[in-house]
Amino acid sequence: MQARSPELVSVVIPAYNVAHLIDVQLTALAAQDYPDPFEVVVSDNGSTDALRDHLADHPLAERLRLRYVDASGTRGPSHARNLGTAAAEGDFIAYCDADDQAHPQWLRELVDRAADFDAVSGPVETATLNSAEAASWTPVNPPDRRTELPGLFPVAGSCNLGMWRSTADAVGPWDTKYVRGSQDVDYCLRIQLAGFTFGHASKAMMAYRVQSSYRGLWSQQYAWAQSDVGIYVQYRDRGHRRRSPVLAVAMPILLLLRNPLLPQSITKLPTGAWVGYLAGFAGRIRGSIRHRTLYV
Repeated sequence: MQARSPELVSVVIPAYNVAHLIDVQLTALAAQDYPDPFEVVVSDNGSTDALRDHLADHPLAERLRLRYVDASGTRGPSHARNLGTAAAEGDFIAYCDADDQAHPQWLRELVDRAADFDAVSGPVETATLNSAEAASWTPVNPPDRRTELPGLFPVAGSCNLGMWRSTADAVGPWDTKYVRGSQDVDYCLRIQLAGFTFGHASKAMMAYRVQSSYRGLWSQQYAWAQSDVGIYVQYRDRGHRRRSPVLAVAMPILLLLRNPLLPQSITKLPTGAWVGYLAGFAGRIRGSIRHRTLYV
């Protein structure tokens, strides 16, 4: 069977108050070594920082076939991706985030790998856009590995994801109930539960911007952890297993023994990483209470 090749790729970028950051991503997209036509659709989820004006006469508009979509109707990146996807003209959709930076080979590697799959993911690295300290707070998988949910399938982040238009149409819209976190986990599971193949392009690298303050990290990880519980509740009847009960006991002990009041030479854990683990534990407790289950 002849490998699929798209006539046009649409890069869809959900955006919210990123006028001060988006040029890094747009410049990176303009430098892609992908040889065939592609467009960039920025789907604005109600920005208040004049993002629309910033993009109106953007110097890269022609090079990127740049288009703006007003996605202010419903809060959250899922709504922005839905409207951006609906407006996209390509037969292959590549998703990335406005505050990240695609490596030059990103789009080519993603599309090449998708020739054999219905959808594909790519890896992220945290060295390019972040300080070494902030990067140490948010560990990421090696380029050839993805996260696998217990009892289910591999999942990946929406900041580096691609799929054929036919796949997106069949799976349907991104779930807008996931406002902060897990909308990508949900979509990856739905792709595979619908019977579609989900590959991984280990060389389609995206530079990922992490939280650079304890407050921002806490807010992000606390919200994401609550969403993780929601994913468990939604998919436990499809095979998603509960986290090991041992973790419910081990995690508080670990957090106590590695707390930043002790010297780091003893704890071997950066303060930011400890904040992230604590926020995740607290978020899963909050999510467990909300959903009347236990997933800590």
